[in-house]
Amino acid sequence: MNIVGKTAVVTGGASGLGEASVRRLLAAGGNVVIADLNEELGQELAKELGEKALCVKTDIANTESVQSLFAAAMEKFGGVHILVNCAAIASFGRTISKEGPLDPKIFRNTVEVNLIGTFNSFSNGAWMMSKNEPENGERGVIINVASIAGYEGQVGQLSYTATKAAIIGMTITIARDLSSYGIRVCTIAPGTFLTPMIYKLSEEVRSSLAKQVPFPSRLGDVNEFAALVQHIVENGYLNGETIRLDGAIRMGMR
Repeated sequence: MNIVGKTAVVTGGASGLGEASVRRLLAAGGNVVIADLNEELGQELAKELGEKALCVKTDIANTESVQSLFAAAMEKFGGVHILVNCAAIASFGRTISKEGPLDPKIFRNTVEVNLIGTFNSFSNGAWMMSKNEPENGERGVIINVASIAGYEGQVGQLSYTATKAAIIGMTITIARDLSSYGIRVCTIAPGTFLTPMIYKLSEEVRSSLAKQVPFPSRLGDVNEFAALVQHIVENGYLNGETIRLDGAIRMGMR
């Protein structure tokens, strides 16, 4: 898909991987809709980027909020062609601990945001894309974001791993469901990237994480993630695939 003149919705678009994707897609000639719960941060970014950017406060776990997001994108730009689902939360807790079983509220909340929220976004996004006039047979591109934790969840990542593994598992099914509409679907499973969440860790911990990456032995740059987003959009034969972006790391227990 040619990005020039197309409209991209990026959930979790106000920071980290989402922000990098927003900037990349805008630089490639697209319009961008920044969907994020942090409205203040999103509005600052939209103001910086100018008239081709729009911020919409969005709770992806809330279906009505997601519907309002796509309605706002349609009203501002007249269509939706690209969706990048970066919004998610991290959660921690072992299956059991000295206090007892994992609090089901932790598990349920993670599922509501990371899994049901992703579903809300791609299902409503696909519906909007299905109304587009096809360009070389293509109406839209959806990129979901999983994690290498979906393959090798570490101790304490039960809830997070469950949601990310589900996103990986859904990829081929969504792609097959949407094939007749000319909508492609891929998933990116990032490794350890220098995002605001990682920056909160100590330098010692960040250095330890970097050393676990075989090559290059460093944490990922968010711009490398955004470059893959752009490539997926532009490469018309990429469909139904989950792509690990992790420097060949395979996570250990801890």
